[in-house]
Amino acid sequence: MKLFDVQKILEAEVLCGDDLLHKDVHNWFACDLINEMLLYVTPDTLLLTSLTNIHIVHTAQVMDAIGVVFVGGKRPAESVITNSKLYNIPLLTTKHLTFECCGRLFLNNLHDPTVVKDATNAYR
Repeated sequence: MKLFDVQKILEAEVLCGDDLLHKDVHNWFACDLINEMLLYVTPDTLLLTSLTNIHIVHTAQVMDAIGVVFVGGKRPAESVITNSKLYNIPLLTTKHLTFECCGRLFLNNLHDPTVVKDATNAYR
């Protein structure tokens, strides 16, 4: 699945990175805790979050994330968008809440069972 497919599924608006929507998306991670993102996320993962501060762009850069989707209609400050452009990280925003976004992506067969298994086993 391509990032532009995710945009359509989530009815998302592209804030920056229109030219990067051709990237392949194989897995995603929804979270509002940066330490969990850094712990569980692998490179080329799409992040879904309600965090809109500059730290999310830095986290996405460190993780080699494929992009960031802001949920719940959240929009980052212009400085966050500008910073994201420098690192070539696509930013999108959707009116849907995290649970709805996760359900839509899962129903469209965008899930990696090994990621779900690993995250589940981490709490045992």
